[in-house]
Amino acid sequence: MNTHPYSQLTPELVMDAIESVGYVCDCRNITLNSYENRVYQIGLEEDQPIIAKFYRPERWSREAILEEHAFLLELEESDVPVISPIIIGGETLFTHEGFSFALFPRRGGHAPELGRDSDLEIVGRWLGRIHLVGNQPKFKYRQSLLGSQDIRAAAETVLASNLMPEDYCDVYQSLIRDICAHTDAQTPLSEYSSIRLHGDMHMGNLLLRDQQLWITDFDDCLQGPAMQDIWMMLSGSTEEHAHQLNVLASGYETFRPFPTNELPLIEMLRTRRIVRYAAWLCQRWDDPAFPLAFPWFEGHRFWSEHLLSLREQLAALQEPPLSMSFF
Repeated sequence: MNTHPYSQLTPELVMDAIESVGYVCDCRNITLNSYENRVYQIGLEEDQPIIAKFYRPERWSREAILEEHAFLLELEESDVPVISPIIIGGETLFTHEGFSFALFPRRGGHAPELGRDSDLEIVGRWLGRIHLVGNQPKFKYRQSLLGSQDIRAAAETVLASNLMPEDYCDVYQSLIRDICAHTDAQTPLSEYSSIRLHGDMHMGNLLLRDQQLWITDFDDCLQGPAMQDIWMMLSGSTEEHAHQLNVLASGYETFRPFPTNELPLIEMLRTRRIVRYAAWLCQRWDDPAFPLAFPWFEGHRFWSEHLLSLREQLAALQEPPLSMSFF
């Protein structure tokens, strides 16, 4: 018997929730690609479809979700192209049958091309604008980026799950110890400027159409250094990274100085994401959607490649930080 909370989120309940805030559904209900939450495109009678986001139970507090919404509305008011929640009766967060949900307008587009400088410059420009708005005030209820502590906590989650094959555990623990020894030796994150961030700024969260960029999914917005929203725009070789940073900076500096002092954080942040990704899958493995979507996760091949990635990151942490020269 499936006892996961999302097993109760039937199409009928979804439509009942939408209609509880005043809309009339036309029974078109399309499940969108989301695992952490459940997201649907809902057809409406005599109106454009809307997007309904049902938050994972017990993941965020109500205050943390409302802080996300407030940040989105603040960005929208500053003409940043984000997709902010629909306000109904002065509220953006609603509940129905134990589920918290929010509604958003539908927007379309495709991911920008990292290899195209014009797209990358647009992304850099809007990143600078987000960070200008995010500079003040600080989040009160959202998480803060902790660096080595995040890596250790994620590794503990992986080991406690018992999903990693036993014969890999000793090597994994050794790699995590060596990685944290290097990240501990870096300048602490507390020494860097801390601002409100998107937190998960990968290409899948950017929609571009006819030079109009939409920045989506602030579900992981947090407090931390600006580089957390920048480094995921990089791909390819070290030389390509340097070029991409220059292009990003040319747009970013339209609104605020580019954080070149945070370049030494890039490999630590990349390592953090790799470790946390495996921990996320371990945490969510009881959700029936995850074994279906990630059937390779329990196999030896994934864990072998995961350890290889960690070895590569350990080597990268020992290299000099990435540098760049401005145009």
